[in-house]
Amino acid sequence: MNKLVDGFGRTIRYLRLSVTDRCDFRCVYCMAEEMTFLPRAQTLTLEEMTTLCGAFIDLGVEKIRLTGGEPLVRRGIETLVSKVGAMEGLADFAMTTNGAGLSRYAHALREGGLKRLNISLDTLDPNRFRALTRSGDLMKVIDGIRAAREAGFERLKLNAVILKGRNDDEILDLVEFARQERVDISFIEEMPLGEAIGHDRAATFCSSDTVRGIIESRHTLVPTTETTLGPSRYFRMADSDSRVGFISPHSHNFCDACNRVRVTAEGRLLLCLGNEHSVDLRAVLRRHPGDGERLKETIVAAMAKKPERHHFTTDGDVQVVRFMSMTGG
Repeated sequence: MNKLVDGFGRTIRYLRLSVTDRCDFRCVYCMAEEMTFLPRAQTLTLEEMTTLCGAFIDLGVEKIRLTGGEPLVRRGIETLVSKVGAMEGLADFAMTTNGAGLSRYAHALREGGLKRLNISLDTLDPNRFRALTRSGDLMKVIDGIRAAREAGFERLKLNAVILKGRNDDEILDLVEFARQERVDISFIEEMPLGEAIGHDRAATFCSSDTVRGIIESRHTLVPTTETTLGPSRYFRMADSDSRVGFISPHSHNFCDACNRVRVTAEGRLLLCLGNEHSVDLRAVLRRHPGDGERLKETIVAAMAKKPERHHFTTDGDVQVVRFMSMTGG
């Protein structure tokens, strides 16, 4: 029986594990241009991350997603993937990546047991891409998407954060790109984590309903009950296998069905994306190495700290001071 049930009766089936807070991009909605990253000694080792994944699976977690920062800048990421990918009881094993390293890593990740990839792509304009990421090369990401498809991943999904006045004029272009590349795409409302640098969140907020309306000016979207255990609401188009998803933390709050927890790269178990409730799992791992039962007892007890919901607003106010890169995807 799954032992991870919070105080509101929600069963936790999904772990998002950040393998690093570092990234080779500096996306404007995710981090500052000049960042101070965790000292390596404060970051969980690959062995500690493997132990954590095993504990969560023992407690009934069915899906693990590796996040960052950018997971592919973590040295030894292939080793972690192969160890977790070999664990029994895991129904879904995925990663969120900026895609720039996939030309190098896609085959090794797939052979290691990773099943799905989410690839961040907010624009198809090379100059705008560099402006939004502050350092990224669009063609490396597009080449990475194609390398991942050739490596045989079950489904690929693009993630696009839409900002009014920055990339909302590309919504239809992004849908067409997803259709052409035979991948899914999810449109995400920007989340108020960390101080926004370079834009006013209140002015750039673009709701999922607005995005959906723009898409439906060209394509009829048919709602489905499909799920990947995450917060995306999926829609189908009659003339394409590509799905369109919406992640709407503001306009369509999904807290009542939350089945997720996060572990940061330094081992903090975050019970909610939009709150600071957390438990230090690194301390348990390092004070009691090899004591798997103590670790699982700590995780089970932490469920009582999971709040009922987040309280994001669209007025530009910062609800959580940590950047998204520190949270883990």
